[in-house]
Amino acid sequence: MQDMLYTPKSEVDARIRLFQKTLDQMGLDGALIIHHTNLFYLSGTSQSSHLFIPRTGAPLLMVRKSFERACREAPLDNILDVKSLKMIPELLKERGFAIDTLGLELDVIPYNTWQFYGKVFKETTFSDISEALKRIRTVKSEYEIGLLQGACQVLDQVFAEVPSMLRENMTEIELASLFEAGMRRRGYGGCSKMRAFNQDFFMGNVTVGASGAAPTYFDGPVGGCGLTPANNPHGAGWKTVGRNEIVYIDYTCVINGYTADGARMFVLGSVSEQLRRAHAAALEIQAELVAMIKPGTICEDVYNKSVELAESLGLQEHFMGLGNDRVRFIGHGVGLELDEYPIFAKGVKMPLAEGMTFALEPKFVFAEGAIGIENTYVLRAHGAQVLTHAPEAIIRV
Repeated sequence: MQDMLYTPKSEVDARIRLFQKTLDQMGLDGALIIHHTNLFYLSGTSQSSHLFIPRTGAPLLMVRKSFERACREAPLDNILDVKSLKMIPELLKERGFAIDTLGLELDVIPYNTWQFYGKVFKETTFSDISEALKRIRTVKSEYEIGLLQGACQVLDQVFAEVPSMLRENMTEIELASLFEAGMRRRGYGGCSKMRAFNQDFFMGNVTVGASGAAPTYFDGPVGGCGLTPANNPHGAGWKTVGRNEIVYIDYTCVINGYTADGARMFVLGSVSEQLRRAHAAALEIQAELVAMIKPGTICEDVYNKSVELAESLGLQEHFMGLGNDRVRFIGHGVGLELDEYPIFAKGVKMPLAEGMTFALEPKFVFAEGAIGIENTYVLRAHGAQVLTHAPEAIIRV
């Protein structure tokens, strides 16, 4: 049995210092961190808490539940058992904090909750610190990169087991359950977090043949029928595996909080010339993008290059989706959430920086199915270093 991994104090302290510089630049007295992802990033715990970070000085973690676990998980000096949000302003005042301006994560706090905070902090002006936090989290430390590498290794291991899972006439959802079990027994916590509103997402996606062309709400190139219109109508459904049908497997793997993302293709028999050509195109596009990505490269330029390459290969109508359901990006950041910065999309002028971690996913969708490739990378001084190493060829079983 593995021991539970706790975030080192040195990591949390460095993140807090960096965030405090941002608070100073924004002219805020402090910030109240509530959302689980940021809370874990800045405190080391996801227990139900409010983390107050002043512009200067030590942070204060106020825990509703569970205080015992928060004390064990968070490497902070000041942790209090606080059952009511209404107590927080007085607690801060007692400790000498004058809170005229306060940062909140307004991208995720519901309106009614925001109104409640306004009643509790009656004389305080709120500012949104969401964008600042997302940008701070974009560049990963070596500790974080190490955790992401661990998640990528698990994903590689489970992809290697797919040939032993795959059999004719099994359903997509059965194959998905076996794939997910392979990750779960290696430590996947079972929750792939996304920041975007209404983008509920399970672990990943399995489609067989034509179900890969089924449209869906999810902001990704490949849909899938799902099991029901009621709950995550996306990904694996009741379609069975037939011979000579492409089996598309695209999964996240979250280990110790950090999200690997990868896609590989399998088949019982062989695939059509059209799909073989598209898969070769996806590998060619991936290689071209990896070659151009360096610190300072603009995100939009990477996306534009991918579109140019798809057009030159005569596959633009199938690139990153089908028809009106095509998406307008070629990659995305990964970390504690699946949709972090950087975003490789039209109009995104963000320059890439060493330490960013991201997935590139050139894919094509046809009426007969979806096909492509996806890998996870970290940006080093010399360029993009791939972290997922499962074989990229279409695996014939």
